Amino acid sequence: MGRVNRAGISGVLLLMATLASRPAFAQISLVGEWSPRYHEDQPDRIPGPELGDYTGLPLTAGARLAADSWDAARLTLREHQCKVHNAPYIYHGPLQVRIWEEKEPSTQRVIAIKNYVNTYEQERTIWMDGRPHPPAWAPHTWMGFSTGKWEGDILTVYTTHIKQEWIRRNGVPNSEKSSMIEHFIRHGNIMTHLVQWTDPVYLAEPLIRSEDFVLNDRSGGNWLWPCEYVDEIADRPHSAVPHYLPGKSPFAGEFAYKYGVPVEAANGGVETTSPDYLATLRTLPKPARPVPAK
Repeated sequence: MGRVNRAGISGVLLLMATLASRPAFAQISLVGEWSPRYHEDQPDRIPGPELGDYTGLPLTAGARLAADSWDAARLTLREHQCKVHNAPYIYHGPLQVRIWEEKEPSTQRVIAIKNYVNTYEQERTIWMDGRPHPPAWAPHTWMGFSTGKWEGDILTVYTTHIKQEWIRRNGVPNSEKSSMIEHFIRHGNIMTHLVQWTDPVYLAEPLIRSEDFVLNDRSGGNWLWPCEYVDEIADRPHSAVPHYLPGKSPFAGEFAYKYGVPVEAANGGVETTSPDYLATLRTLPKPARPVPAK
């Protein structure tokens, strides 16, 4: 048996250790400052949807009832004036987002991918170190609890423990049982953000949304969101909460009549989200002029 080449073995072991410490392949970087493009759903995302517009949403009956009872004056309450948008909603709204990585100093392993959203100055952590999600009874937050993993060049993120807010900014609620799967996909200076939003209370099936972002060549813009609570309506009775009783909203039917959308379609629902619904849509009557609620 020949002599053992200790130098050769040492070299092989060193090479193996070096390769083991490196990732199998390098993922694409999402680091940078990103601005949204509003070519998708601009009226919904910027000025905001009209009351009674539930088109394209797979709503449950409970979600529709809650939205029909919603009064926009509720946003004048002190506790609502500076209430932030939750994670499934905010990426579809007006925002700037900054993305960076947090790494373990000695190994340079990515521990977390951080997002800063300028709308209401929110910071979000996407844990990349394999930690589990907390138990169901753990506190919920606006950004929820997120864990991520790379699938090729696609960052896939799973989020739970999301606070209750809304699905559409005209009173359509989400519940605290919501969860979200996201895919961040970068092509050059364009990043596509794809969301699958699941809510067993207010959505009959997952809601799919997408947005595009463009990488900012120059840093700038306003990254702060100062918000101050004030009394917007001076003569409102103490502890009053603006709302409408079921069937009593003065705006019921206005959206459908204004745009000639059949009431059944304007009400949303899982059946209205399928392309096959176009055939049904052609058979529905035009909406009648709404009768003011008494």
